[in-house]
Amino acid sequence: MRLLIAAVLLLGIAAPVAQEPVAPKPQAARPDDAQLLALLKARVEAGRGVGFVVGTIDAAGKKTVVTFGSPGPDSLPLDADSVFEIGSITKVFTAILLAEMADRGEVALDDPVAKYLPSNMLVPGKEGRAITLLDLSTQTSGLPRMPDNFMPADMRNPYADYTPAQLYEFLSRHELRREPGALFEYSNLGVGLLGHVLALRAGKSWEALVKERILDPLGMDRTSITLSPWMTTHLVKGHDQKGNVASNWDIRTLEGAGGLRSTMNDMLKFAHANLQTKGRLQQIMQRTHAERANAGNQYQFVAMNWIIRRLNGQDVHWHNGGTGGYRTWLGFDKQKGIAAVVLTNSAHGADDLGFGLMQ
Repeated sequence: MRLLIAAVLLLGIAAPVAQEPVAPKPQAARPDDAQLLALLKARVEAGRGVGFVVGTIDAAGKKTVVTFGSPGPDSLPLDADSVFEIGSITKVFTAILLAEMADRGEVALDDPVAKYLPSNMLVPGKEGRAITLLDLSTQTSGLPRMPDNFMPADMRNPYADYTPAQLYEFLSRHELRREPGALFEYSNLGVGLLGHVLALRAGKSWEALVKERILDPLGMDRTSITLSPWMTTHLVKGHDQKGNVASNWDIRTLEGAGGLRSTMNDMLKFAHANLQTKGRLQQIMQRTHAERANAGNQYQFVAMNWIIRRLNGQDVHWHNGGTGGYRTWLGFDKQKGIAAVVLTNSAHGADDLGFGLMQ
């Protein structure tokens, strides 16, 4: 999982975590499909990627998909049904779950997270201020990027063995450095915790909850954590920055922070839904777009797990993601009614490509 560039070090090991956003430089005008294909080809030939599936939605609602490159060995050719790990884009689904459950009255945004955890647990606070569900969704909880007891047995699949017991143990002894709500600090742990408590409140797994409340209503039947036989057949191989095939990640306990796999067809459905205001779920999604805090500079603001890039009169809501062998990006401009999605099967970032498509 990540928010901008690549994995960073945690306690001397390469931890799969996100970095704080920075304001990207303005890009040139959006390329047409032929120019985009040439751009993707040049990136692959320069060793800046292995395969790309890029999708856009224009102001008229027309969807376009361009692909180039290799899906990896023994994989089907790249197309709009190719399956990728989407990493931290998963976080915005967790935010929508929070807003949806609040709309039903199942939770309140300002509920303390401790309300939904075992009663014998200690949950850190500061200056008499408890961590709320909204704090977790706006990256202002004060929790660190990752827990200090995150010690993967296999760094090729680092989240597979992190347990709820370990999560509870960390929370019970951790001391916050600052008051919750005071400052933006990107935390995979925080959003993973949010997904965990929402699942506890609903009495079902996070995967079952997101399927019931978001994926099924939007017709996103090729998006999940668990790979169906169809998804397994269409899964492209991820690659590290040296071009070697990378292992897939099985994210448990913190799955609400980065566990989903998806296709371009499904991600365009999701992007399009974020541009709509008709329908209960679409209206709830709109609530997650509202600016909640500054994200560290004059160009970036945080909503409910969306980052807002505000530059030259243009607001782009966006999030990106990264696992061991994949980098992804999704963004939309509600004023212009446009959106873009970039799915790649390598550890080379492509945020610049996504922002360029939004110009």
